[in-house]
Amino acid sequence: MPDTTVSLNRRARHEYLIEDTLEAGLVLTGTEIKSIRAGHVSLGEAYARIERGEAWLIGAHIAIYEQGNRNNHEPRRARKLLLHRDEIAELVGKVSAKGFTLVPLRLYIRGGLAKVELGVGKGKKIHDRRRTIAERDARRDLEREMKTRGKA
Repeated sequence: MPDTTVSLNRRARHEYLIEDTLEAGLVLTGTEIKSIRAGHVSLGEAYARIERGEAWLIGAHIAIYEQGNRNNHEPRRARKLLLHRDEIAELVGKVSAKGFTLVPLRLYIRGGLAKVELGVGKGKKIHDRRRTIAERDARRDLEREMKTRGKA
């Protein structure tokens, strides 16, 4: 059964140079998973942090479930990430290096469970972003030229 991507963090790959990725589960309440399945999620301002040996997803917005009752969830609460102890230790080693951070790249459903893909990334400088945009434009122009030459 293929993964169903619910939310992508498009800014992450633009603002960070992603060096490594890993998958983590999420601890959710009933109304949160229903809202995720409905696609009401935003990872735009989200990040992950490791505190006291536990990984947390902070700043992710999961909208309030419309059919929920007064026991509905808080939209921006911190959510615990499910990782093995050795994975957390490896992440602590990588993140403690200068300039690295944990960035959620996408949230998806696999086998009925919500998963988040985390990236270990280093923030890009403005000139790095400009270089990335220039390379993408050059690649696009080259493909366009190859396509027009093939038709002639």
